[in-house]
Amino acid sequence: MAEFSISTLKDDISRRMDGAIEVLHRELAGLRTGRAATSLLEPVTVSAYGSEMPMNQVGTIGVPEPRMLTVQVWDKGLVSAVEKAIRDSGLGLNPAADGQMVRVPIPALTEERRGELSKVAHKYAEEARVAVRNVRRHAMDELKESEKNGDISEDAYHGYTEEVQKVTDAHVTKIDEIIAHKETEIMQV
Repeated sequence: MAEFSISTLKDDISRRMDGAIEVLHRELAGLRTGRAATSLLEPVTVSAYGSEMPMNQVGTIGVPEPRMLTVQVWDKGLVSAVEKAIRDSGLGLNPAADGQMVRVPIPALTEERRGELSKVAHKYAEEARVAVRNVRRHAMDELKESEKNGDISEDAYHGYTEEVQKVTDAHVTKIDEIIAHKETEIMQV
């Protein structure tokens, strides 16, 4: 009979749920409010060489002035792909190619733009919640399998599922706090 450890399971699901929260932090870092920052384009992927590549693997992202980003594309054939990726990213940016340089003016944040950014932030938060729930579902399946195999008792199974749910609830609460903070930041004029 395999030894089952709830602390090992809790550590594993906490680590994986923390990973979902780290991804959320990185994605939200890209939602800059009114000032140009290279992190704005880092989550954007470009269709290049038959796969999706991060923006920083096809060109150098720069900030020549407070309201302008540039992408110096290394391969001339990818300039239009970079333009399209930025335009389709949902960030509300309108890039313009200038040779191998793609210029991305950062528009001033209007009330409408703040609303759009808020929606994007909420979409990222929902993706993080889904990731956390998937980790929970996987852990619950593991517990059910352990109970079925006789590794843990029915009472232990119910106790462990409560523990897993507590960890899940704590991570979802953390996601809600992060998104509330980001929304406040976005809506500040």
